Amino acid sequence: MGNVTSNVAAKFAFFPPDPPTYDVLEEEEGRLVVPGVTADKNMDVHTLDTKAGNKVVAMFWKHPFARFTMLYSHGNAADLGQIYDYSGYGASSGKPSELNTYYDIEAVYNCLKDEYGVKQEELILYGQSVGSGPTLHLGSRLRDLRGIVLHSAILSGIRVLYPVKVTLPFDIFKNIDKIRHVSCPVLVIHGTSDEIVDWSHGKRLWELAKDKYDPLWVKGGGHCNLETYPEYIKHLKKFINAMEKIAITKPMKQASCESAMESKQSKCLRFGLKSRVEQQS
Repeated sequence: MGNVTSNVAAKFAFFPPDPPTYDVLEEEEGRLVVPGVTADKNMDVHTLDTKAGNKVVAMFWKHPFARFTMLYSHGNAADLGQIYDYSGYGASSGKPSELNTYYDIEAVYNCLKDEYGVKQEELILYGQSVGSGPTLHLGSRLRDLRGIVLHSAILSGIRVLYPVKVTLPFDIFKNIDKIRHVSCPVLVIHGTSDEIVDWSHGKRLWELAKDKYDPLWVKGGGHCNLETYPEYIKHLKKFINAMEKIAITKPMKQASCESAMESKQSKCLRFGLKSRVEQQS
């Protein structure tokens, strides 16, 4: 029954760009590169094995003076133009599913921990739209994270389509339940005019967070354009600076900052209900 519901959910929850917006090639010396992206000694490209046996592509940007690493999870209608990919997206193998996104982010976290020595207290998780699902999956399991950013996040998959009051067995990305188990500071960013994921999702997630940071409600902001508002980057910087002040009393290893929040995609989220409306028009 679980596989059936997961497969049904995947049909309306995942929309990998077709064709993918990027490719991964292997140079003669074995180094992975992305055509069109200038080779940079501070950027590493990885293909990571997941528990499901898939290979997901991830990029890591290093900055010599950064205190934190940011692990960014993109929406469901974009690909690695946005850091690491989900199974079945871009050059990653496998099929998109809720469970696979959890395996995917776990593989990326293990890479950060094992290959780059990133500690939990040096890590900020950033989940945009459906990316809030894997973000809160990992965030609810790690007790010493520095912080979490939820950008246009969802309460759950079904709640995007219907205003249900209880969590249904076949629902996916049950963030409404998982955020209760997050112990680190949480910043919620949401547009007040979000046409796909209602503002109420962000407000409720903020209410349920144990360690609330001042939220950013972008007046007039939609679902895929919050980065264009000046208050977005200003508030995000304020949050990161606040996390640095928290960390200042603890010995911190120089960390890297992985960031590609400037989306090349205009479609950061789609859901089945909306796609049916588009087809009808």
